[in-house]
Amino acid sequence: MEGSPDLTAAALPAQPQSRVRTVDVVGHRNWYFALSLVIILPGMFFMVTRGFLLGIDFAGGTEFFYQFQRPASVSQIQSVLSADGVTGSVQAASKATYIIRTGPMNPGQQQTLENDLEARLGPINQSTKQINEVGPSIASETVTGALYAIISASILILLYLAFRFRKVQGGWRSGFQFGGSALLALLHDVFVLTGVFSILGEGLGLRVGQIDSLFLTAVLTVVGFSVHDTIVVFDRVRENLILSQRLTFEQVVNLSIMQTAARSIITSFTVVLVLLALILFGGETLRGFILALLIGIISGTYSSIFNASQLLVVWRKLQPVR
Repeated sequence: MEGSPDLTAAALPAQPQSRVRTVDVVGHRNWYFALSLVIILPGMFFMVTRGFLLGIDFAGGTEFFYQFQRPASVSQIQSVLSADGVTGSVQAASKATYIIRTGPMNPGQQQTLENDLEARLGPINQSTKQINEVGPSIASETVTGALYAIISASILILLYLAFRFRKVQGGWRSGFQFGGSALLALLHDVFVLTGVFSILGEGLGLRVGQIDSLFLTAVLTVVGFSVHDTIVVFDRVRENLILSQRLTFEQVVNLSIMQTAARSIITSFTVVLVLLALILFGGETLRGFILALLIGIISGTYSSIFNASQLLVVWRKLQPVR
């Protein structure tokens, strides 16, 4: 495998007075691919064998928002559900306010549960009480809509990147290589995120791993963030293909990664700090959403630097362009 030599001013006319020393990132691409597989495969195993812990948005059921006038706890509410033979989850939304999610319940069952809760834990504030019901058909439509949203976003991203990079040497064929590499890196991030949530939800039984509409919002946000980071690297590749024509394609990609990696990592790090603060000090209700963003942004930064560009190099080797 050809290494990445020191790049001098002759190779980099834009930096005539400096020498740019590079690390051979591209040359170790198989290690990055292996690391991605180590992360993705356990998640895929859980997705296939165990599935996901679905929220009411996707599974259907009944959701109660109750504010108690006296202090209560999650364990106390859960004991009432167990005594009534109701299977569900309890989540603290704020002080004395709880979200209870159960399977489908008719009005009579809902009233019985409310009466038992008041008998054990005291009066419920009727002015803030909310009861939401999602039927199986609506839940099915939500799942279908979520899949359409992700597929549509992926196709549009592929077409946009193919159009954006169509003027790189090789024309539209080269454009689809850039777009396809970015799309594969994007799918990497989606599989990492969904796999981790499958392990957390169905594997470990943690409510933070629940799949709901907020999780879908996080996935689409991560998709946009990941593609943005990848485009930053690919734009620099396009520029360096013109400025550094004496270098091989591998060396151009390696140089472009070195020139953009610090910016991408620092930008992502500042976002990660904010998300960590929200997880530690924010409310319980948004914790799953914030965790999904955190995992997705870390994965997106990694895949933009260590996967998307490496996939582009491999693709160019398999299908050289003139």
